[in-house]
Amino acid sequence: MLNASKTVSDVIHAHFDGLTRAERQLAESLLDNYPVSGLGSITTVAENARVSTPTVARMVQKLGYKGYPEFQAHLHQELEATISNPIAKHDRWAADAPNRHILNRFAEAVMNNLRSSLGELKTASFDDAASLLGDRNRDIYFVGGRITGALAEYFFTHMQVIRPKTTLMSSNASAWPQYVLNMHEGDVLVIFDIRRYEADLTTLAKVAKASGVEIILFTDQWTSPVAQHARTSFKLHIEAPSAWDSSVVTLFVVEALIEAVQSSSWDQTRERINTLEDLFEQARLFRKPR
Repeated sequence: MLNASKTVSDVIHAHFDGLTRAERQLAESLLDNYPVSGLGSITTVAENARVSTPTVARMVQKLGYKGYPEFQAHLHQELEATISNPIAKHDRWAADAPNRHILNRFAEAVMNNLRSSLGELKTASFDDAASLLGDRNRDIYFVGGRITGALAEYFFTHMQVIRPKTTLMSSNASAWPQYVLNMHEGDVLVIFDIRRYEADLTTLAKVAKASGVEIILFTDQWTSPVAQHARTSFKLHIEAPSAWDSSVVTLFVVEALIEAVQSSSWDQTRERINTLEDLFEQARLFRKPR
């Protein structure tokens, strides 16, 4: 039985090792320009992958779909979800809103998001990301989109205290080439990109990866196109009874990574915090009780 929280991409990846050579060729074709590559007729999809139409029919059934129409319907639903604007999202939730207080409805949605995300998050991927972020031989860059730029700044602010060689990239895409100019092979680029994915971020990821930069992506359950260039992708659930997507789970994973990195080098981090506190004292930044 198909898991409703899984995307078609997730299902393909989960079954990939059990596919025949022709089916793997088809799977790679579908993932290459996902999800658009699967929206044509079964004949078109077969021709694009250079396989037979029976191969397409067999593979979608092997993935757990009753047939090609059901497979394609799931792709259409994903595409609709990723391009939904705030008004469409609000109206979809409002139409089925139960007669309960918004605090209860929102809390239930967020807890479901957290359970689903943690159920799909691989600890090995988390540990790998923490290791990359904690490696002080690497420069770390942070960037986000129109909304997620705030999450990138939050992550950067903490990491800047924990370790040196951290940079918050401008939200202005025209300035990105200068940042890429300073990136070296092995450096890390942390990208935040959720639905209504920003084309400039995909271009940035492609160019950075070509320079040997390791990319860590924070995205949603439908998955930003940046994922095809990323070493690690955190695909987190973001739906909430609102016109806006929820960032609670994304922030949860960010804060867990902050703790993992600072704990791995606590002596150095503590020294940096002490120095920073002295600087705060000299600048009289914080008000002291009388």
